[in-house]
Amino acid sequence: MKRPKISIIGAGNVGATAAHWIATKELGDVVLVDLNEGTAKGKALDLLECGPVERFDLRITGTGDYTDTANSDVVVITAGIPRKPGMSRDDLLKTNAKIVGEVTEKVAKHSPNSILIVVSNPLDAMAYVAKKVSGFPRERVIGMAGVLDSARFRTFVAEAAGVSVEDVHGFVYGGHGDTMVPLARYCSISGVPLEKFLPKEKIDQIVDRARNGGAEIVNLLKTGSAFYAPASSSVDMVEAIVKDKKRILPCAVHLQGEYGIKNLFVGVLAQLGSKGVEKVINIDLNSEETAMLKKSADAVQSLVDVLEA
Repeated sequence: MKRPKISIIGAGNVGATAAHWIATKELGDVVLVDLNEGTAKGKALDLLECGPVERFDLRITGTGDYTDTANSDVVVITAGIPRKPGMSRDDLLKTNAKIVGEVTEKVAKHSPNSILIVVSNPLDAMAYVAKKVSGFPRERVIGMAGVLDSARFRTFVAEAAGVSVEDVHGFVYGGHGDTMVPLARYCSISGVPLEKFLPKEKIDQIVDRARNGGAEIVNLLKTGSAFYAPASSSVDMVEAIVKDKKRILPCAVHLQGEYGIKNLFVGVLAQLGSKGVEKVINIDLNSEETAMLKKSADAVQSLVDVLEA
């Protein structure tokens, strides 16, 4: 049986860590691409040499040539400059839009049937760029944000409630940034509503911390941004696709009227399988949640407006 081919664009911290997770899970052969070919080749070789120790057996290639990515099943786009202290995701807009656009054009040329997972920030706007440049249908361009934001939210809930993260279930809607919408009403611990474990004041604090989860790490690192959890979250999506798992995951999807939002990438629950986004899940939102989601979508629209100006 032919192994899936997974290309990762950008051999920085997020890209290289994603390659590491993919290899240890043996999800498929990996092609690590970077403008600095030596970095891509060096990290790929280093990771390949872990195989005898970690007991994984697959091809890991480093390159600066996009022809090596030809016929990829899934392409994870991490290319772009990272956020620095004091820099908002919006500040990254123009620079990363140019980078992501150029990368996507090359990817689409060599892998016209691939599924794109966009990780570059500002996430929702970069997914919009990738879809526009590639011309791919919405099923095959997905933004990675919801899995990460939800993981942060669940981590903070588990910490506050004193329970295992494995028993915390919850998800985040909206754009990837300060306007994201952690849906605490849908969060549970082993099926028991979160409000049975924590008071509203504490839940509100967790919601705020989740919204600023990326900035918290940027401020601590001083010279970079998060990469372990973003890489892990993107690989969660890769696994759902290459194994056709039909997972229900929060992802940035190009909405076409769902939740009253059209022609924007906004985080919602979606079913991921071998075709990419196979279904958008509609859930009931109360008036407060609906208002927050609209505010978040408006924030994404403002970024798209700048790109289209």
